[in-house]
Amino acid sequence: MTRRIHGQNLGGARAIILHRPHPTVQALERQLAAIGLVVEQCWPDMPPSALAAEFIFFDADHGHDSQFPWPPGQPPMPMIALIGSEAPGRIEWALNAGADAQLLKPVGDGGAFSALLTARAAFEARRTLAAEVEALRQRLSQRQTVVRAVTMLMGRGKTEDEAYGQLRAMAMAWRISFEEAAGRVVATPPGPHRPRDAEGGRS
Repeated sequence: MTRRIHGQNLGGARAIILHRPHPTVQALERQLAAIGLVVEQCWPDMPPSALAAEFIFFDADHGHDSQFPWPPGQPPMPMIALIGSEAPGRIEWALNAGADAQLLKPVGDGGAFSALLTARAAFEARRTLAAEVEALRQRLSQRQTVVRAVTMLMGRGKTEDEAYGQLRAMAMAWRISFEEAAGRVVATPPGPHRPRDAEGGRS
């Protein structure tokens, strides 16, 4: 799949730099300002305004999970790790924290623009994949519900085809989807006191 990158959309975006005062921060701020980003530096805690930022740059050398106001590895925006030490443990932590791109320290006069575009593309791809996985989970759950509903109807003396037919009739009578009808059947207590329309709306 080909991705289109629209760099001009970065102008006016907000970026948080979670890093102790350091020449790296000053160099990064100059790059980001030249690109057109609004920058806020903080350490060691992130301000509430960080939740509205479009990008987070964070210190991979001294950072820790408690600095982020979201579950580990689930940032709501692209994250860019500022890496000085290439110790495997720190790189692993940065990846687990949700880094979508990296920028090596000391930061010079370039690199920020490509890191921003890479991070945004990776974040959007990850978010799209998560949505697709969730949709698949929901479809699997719905299929399991349909199987349970058909099994329950077959337990009332119907064949498999008759059970599916009755479930379709229920969905049409209730003006809901086939899966929603299956959910109602599964949720209906068995026995003589179940709702009358659980038998397909017949009187």
